[in-house]
Amino acid sequence: MSEMEITFPGGKKVNALWHGMEIATDQPVAGGGEGSAPAPFDLFLASLGTCAGIYVLGFIQSRGLSTEGLKIIQEMDWDPAAHLMKKISFRIVLPKDFPAKYRDAVIKSAEQCLVKRTLHTPPEFSIATE
Repeated sequence: MSEMEITFPGGKKVNALWHGMEIATDQPVAGGGEGSAPAPFDLFLASLGTCAGIYVLGFIQSRGLSTEGLKIIQEMDWDPAAHLMKKISFRIVLPKDFPAKYRDAVIKSAEQCLVKRTLHTPPEFSIATE
C-alpha cells in the first residue's frame, strides 16, 4: 500500500505530498480561496488529459515520428443537475504528415491511460478518523 500525505497550509489550500513533491491546490477566489493554485477537481481533469498525452507521446516518439504540432483538446460536458461530468472527449491533433496507418493505433495508445482505466474499474473507498 502507498501513502500520500495531505496537508492544510492555510486558507482554502490543501496540498498533497507525494514522491518528494508537493502538489498544491487552492480554491478559486469565488469559492473562498486565493486562486493561487488549481482546484483539486482541475487537477483531476488535467490528470486525464496529461495521462492520455503521455501514452500518445510515447507512441509517437517510439516510432521516431515528429511531435511538432501534437496536442490533445479535452472537452468536458458538465451535467448541472447532477453536478458531475457527463462526458469527457479527447481530440488528438496529430502532427502534419502523420502516417495514416498509425491513426487507430494512436487512439488505442491514449485509451491505455491509467487514470481513465481506473475510472472504468473504480477502487473501493474507505474513510476513517484517527
